[in-house]
Amino acid sequence: MIPLRDTVRSRTIPLVNFGLIALNVFVYFVQLSQGPHLNQFVFLYGLVPARYTIPEIAAHFTFSEQIFSLLSFMFLHGGFWHILGNMWFLYIFGDNVEDHLGHLRYFLFYLFCGWASGMTHLLFNLQSAMPTIGASGAIAGVMGAYFLLYPRSRVLTLVPILFIPYFFELPAAFFLGLWFLFQFLSAALSGSAGGGIAWWAHIGGFLFGILFLKAFDLFPRFAAFSALERATARRTTPRIQVVHPDRAGERPRLVGTLSITPREASQGTRKMIGLSGRGGKKLFHVAVPPGVRDGTTLRLPGLGGQDENGDSLDGYIRIVVSSPLTGKD
Repeated sequence: MIPLRDTVRSRTIPLVNFGLIALNVFVYFVQLSQGPHLNQFVFLYGLVPARYTIPEIAAHFTFSEQIFSLLSFMFLHGGFWHILGNMWFLYIFGDNVEDHLGHLRYFLFYLFCGWASGMTHLLFNLQSAMPTIGASGAIAGVMGAYFLLYPRSRVLTLVPILFIPYFFELPAAFFLGLWFLFQFLSAALSGSAGGGIAWWAHIGGFLFGILFLKAFDLFPRFAAFSALERATARRTTPRIQVVHPDRAGERPRLVGTLSITPREASQGTRKMIGLSGRGGKKLFHVAVPPGVRDGTTLRLPGLGGQDENGDSLDGYIRIVVSSPLTGKD
């Protein structure tokens, strides 16, 4: 299953998430520049359990090298597809978790999840001399937090069946729950070696992500970063939005709701909507006039279904004005 996007748009620009992606890509290019010294580079900066449990091996490393590798391993990757997959998952799920925690708390949360995933792998592979690298453990922590925060979000997922691509919009709780189950079964069936994949790091990262989210929520956002969060707040809602017609009445005259920001309400904006349940292919333009208020209904000619004579009825869409940061007026 390949996630393509989720339906929860972040309210702020995810500066830290973008920064983490950039840092991972930068370190990957540093790896590529190592040439014949790549294996030595990975053994030095990757997480090798035997370096901590076998004294004869630990003696070859300084204390600072041992400490540093407990963090550096999560920024190394084993190849192009490895880093591409990890960064894609981080891009999809990380922005919303950063939204919830704030920029600095999210950065610390990410590092804690990565460290905890590494410790989990070490405990289950005490004697292993194989380096463990990759951001997947930290990203699993982000996914664990997303699982707790946005279980009702939906994830557009590509599922190739017999080389034919199928697209499904799956509930986030189902998608992430299935992903976690796959990690657990893979860990149980792969033995201590894990087939070269740190399954237990993924499991530990996911579970610790849930625990760390609860712990971080006990502490308030850092006041010093409030101005930065306001500066990075998104000023607009998505250009294209999907709305679900209200069919509770005899005639589906109310098409749905359209979300805009206070700035868009003040200045006016143009959006495109796709009506769920009506083919999902045709888009309709909606012109929102300046000065519109929360709860205002706009008339959409011909989009209210048909009457008993087969004539088209006008539909109506309700405007929801919400703040990018609070979700309220």
